[in-house]
Amino acid sequence: MDDKDLHILRLVQNDARLTADALGAEVGLSPAAVQKRLKKLRDGGVIEREIAVLSPAAVGREMTIIVEVILERENLAQLDAFKRKMRAAEGVQQCYYTTGEADFILVLVVRDLKEYERFTQEHFFEESNISRFKTSIVMDRVKSSLDVL
Repeated sequence: MDDKDLHILRLVQNDARLTADALGAEVGLSPAAVQKRLKKLRDGGVIEREIAVLSPAAVGREMTIIVEVILERENLAQLDAFKRKMRAAEGVQQCYYTTGEADFILVLVVRDLKEYERFTQEHFFEESNISRFKTSIVMDRVKSSLDVL
């Protein structure tokens, strides 16, 4: 990757709907050159996917909750099982396998505390490998980003 690629990545990271014409004008390349670079970045896995970022409040998921999860047993089969379960779980926006006191950190978006209570029943209390979990309710979303550059 060169400086032009990095410039393109910064721009599309902020707005994936920018046209090749607009990107080219900003970066100093022709639209065809921008399209070629974007294809290479996508094919190479640098651009993993392009998504729409939704307003949680607009879709009725106004509550963000951060959960630290500690497993009872941390063998490969148990770790993989928990990862699979969290990938499939509704409301789990992000799931990180971590070092430190917690084995996993989850970021959830839910409608209300009742929905979170149902989530804990299904995914924590009914799961024999969960030693404990700690919940933090987000008071204010100060910054929310997946920006890398």
